[in-house]
Amino acid sequence: MDPHQNLLGEPPATRLPDLTEAREALASGTDATEVAARFPAYSAAWAALAEQALAESRPVAAYAYARTGYHRGLDQLRRAGWKGHGPVPWEHGPNQGFLRALAALGKAAAAIGEAEEAERCSSFLADSSPEAARELA
Repeated sequence: MDPHQNLLGEPPATRLPDLTEAREALASGTDATEVAARFPAYSAAWAALAEQALAESRPVAAYAYARTGYHRGLDQLRRAGWKGHGPVPWEHGPNQGFLRALAALGKAAAAIGEAEEAERCSSFLADSSPEAARELA
């Protein structure tokens, strides 16, 4: 029995596949721009770019990077069987890029005055992974 499975019938947790070559490139210090260009489906590269843009007070760039990472992650979640809701566990490393992009999208949306989008992202993050919501607050 999966200890994370909800016995009330909610969908099982979705675990994205590991994009090993992309992960290793980013972890080795390859610039996130280069990683995103080589591996455009790798949400963690887009999340890193968004986080960097937020740190540099460039919220519009952060919004664009985060939205790209978010949508690439949604595509992967759907291919992994996700039906639009259900847990996306933070502790599963390959999920972290999507969750970081989602958190960055919410922060960038707030920074440019998109309050409704910021709230939607915050709620989606908390619903997908309460641990990620705490970690990325």
